[in-house]
Amino acid sequence: MPKVGLTREKVVEQAAAVADEVGLASLTLAAVAQRCGVSLPGLYKHVNGLDAVKRDIAVLAVREITGVLAAAAVGVSGREALTEFARAYRGYARVHPGRYALTLHAPAPGDTGHAAAAADAVGVIAAALQGYKLEETALVHAIRLVRSAFHGIVSLETAGGFGLPESVDDTYAHLVDALDAEFRTLGRHGGPRRGGAADDDAAQLPG
Repeated sequence: MPKVGLTREKVVEQAAAVADEVGLASLTLAAVAQRCGVSLPGLYKHVNGLDAVKRDIAVLAVREITGVLAAAAVGVSGREALTEFARAYRGYARVHPGRYALTLHAPAPGDTGHAAAAADAVGVIAAALQGYKLEETALVHAIRLVRSAFHGIVSLETAGGFGLPESVDDTYAHLVDALDAEFRTLGRHGGPRRGGAADDDAAQLPG
């Protein structure tokens, strides 16, 4: 019989905690079963294997980080939104390194639940970038740049890749400045630059 009170959702929560503690690469169903207080066969009464658990952790993590970013962006836009996004994104990745790693996985074809969670995350980022007047293709590029830039610096930091004494906080500030300048230009031109120097009179955000 399944353990009383144990559900798929609770298993996923415990699996996410294990991933954070030991790292995603070391996540096993045996470790999850031990944490849940059941045998491995007993765990299979609630989940369909490690890949299914990782998929569910991914959805959980995407929803969590979407909530964190949405809260960070309340009442702000433009450069201030980028600053708050950087702080919130960095904080989530530090506290939840295992589950954060799964937020990078694109939804599998036909996985409507995962796709919906990912779409919500994209919507939060897009809303925060409204002040840059980015449209269609330009907005897609901007969202990709935000994800790539923040993930790049977060992954290096959590892996111990910054050994020099200069402040990593300052590096984040410079990264936000660079994104802000690029998005102002991207909003002005309506698409990716094909070469040449950036305009000095890039459109200023309102306010």
